[in-house]
Amino acid sequence: MRRALRLTAIVVVLVVGVAPAIAAPGNGNGPKPRYFVDETTLPFEALPGATAYWGVHKGAGYRIEVPDNWNGSLVMWAHGFMGTGLELTVGNHPLRDFLIPSGYAWAASSYTRNDYDITVGVQDTHALATRFNGIVGRPDRIYMTGASMGGHITAVSIEQYPRFYDGAMPICGVLGDYELFDYFLDFNVAAQQLGVGDSVFPVGSDYLTVTVPEIKASLEATPGGWPNVLNADGQNLKNLTELRSGGDRPNFDEAWFFWNTFPEFATGPGNFLFDLGAQDGTLARSPGVAVDNTDVTYQFDTDSALSADEQSFNDEVVRVEADPQARAGNGLAQVPKVDGDPGVPVLTLHNLGDLFVPFHNEVIFGHEVAANGKSDLVVQRAIRGVGHCDFTAFELVTAFVDLVAWVEAGVRPTGDDVTNPAAVAAADFGCAFTNDPDDQHLLAAPCP
Repeated sequence: MRRALRLTAIVVVLVVGVAPAIAAPGNGNGPKPRYFVDETTLPFEALPGATAYWGVHKGAGYRIEVPDNWNGSLVMWAHGFMGTGLELTVGNHPLRDFLIPSGYAWAASSYTRNDYDITVGVQDTHALATRFNGIVGRPDRIYMTGASMGGHITAVSIEQYPRFYDGAMPICGVLGDYELFDYFLDFNVAAQQLGVGDSVFPVGSDYLTVTVPEIKASLEATPGGWPNVLNADGQNLKNLTELRSGGDRPNFDEAWFFWNTFPEFATGPGNFLFDLGAQDGTLARSPGVAVDNTDVTYQFDTDSALSADEQSFNDEVVRVEADPQARAGNGLAQVPKVDGDPGVPVLTLHNLGDLFVPFHNEVIFGHEVAANGKSDLVVQRAIRGVGHCDFTAFELVTAFVDLVAWVEAGVRPTGDDVTNPAAVAAADFGCAFTNDPDDQHLLAAPCP
């Protein structure tokens, strides 16, 4: 296994450009969309020494690849958010160049609908894994892997089907479920309150064209200084965002600069986080507004005691309460919650500077796992960089190899203590598992 790792030369970088914003969709009212699979896009060429399969199963497109020397293990792949279009698409597992030569089969589903719909991702991935039995044969072990929204799907899958999967690797995952969308709300109401002295939700139609430019101008210390040359209120927004996105940690300064400067989603470069706040708070399968900040105490520093400015801010910022049924724990009926109660080994990866699906998701997951007495089944690793799902091939392959050794030989790998604020704030946090040859990571803070 280790020899195969050394011989593998692949590059896997899943950056923000391939992952549009995931807070956009509505709640599913009205006529159902007519999703479709273009079957001409499904065929793909197998790697040497492997066989490729493709087709449509229960309305979802799929791809499967099996090496001739199959070792009996199947690795499922759950893709991230693909937008709200009608065409259903499926790609290859990002680790296929390692998996196939190493004897692993893999399979990936398009799901039967787009949107941020975790339920169909969980169900369709499970259906494909079951279908694999009839196409290839029954695997000895099944590993569940996924990125971003697919990380949410991965975490829910192993809880919904506790005896079906043998190990899981959610990367850059939405492991805090609704907390992700609360974070989008946090940034935008805080920016409004600090920038223009008032905050509203939902925002008006001129939010991005009128209010956001006013916010930026009022928070910069000099004209054109946003996002790096900030006045006191601007620095308070930056500090608040750091604390709400994962706590005091290395690589946040680079993240703040990047996410407020370059990524382009709706209204142009530099507005990415503001664009995420221009939604109505509803999600697929959510009966009403699903975001909530009624229980949040906002802070500008790490001192738990509220300063006069912090108290004033908390008193004045708009409070949004989720509709009563929007977060009901109804299994797969709505947006499924991640309970942090796995029954199999789980190894996660997350970028410290990801402000799209921020590191806060790992912190929440770590605390939930600990509360359930399952910390012995979870290992979490922090990676330095600001991209969304920006990992090197070495980092991903090493993590998967370590997961396999854990599942098959009982060798629990090492990880980072993400629930300890002092550890997270340390200058060397995120260095232990970051492998960044030739500066492959976007704006990775150098390790001491």
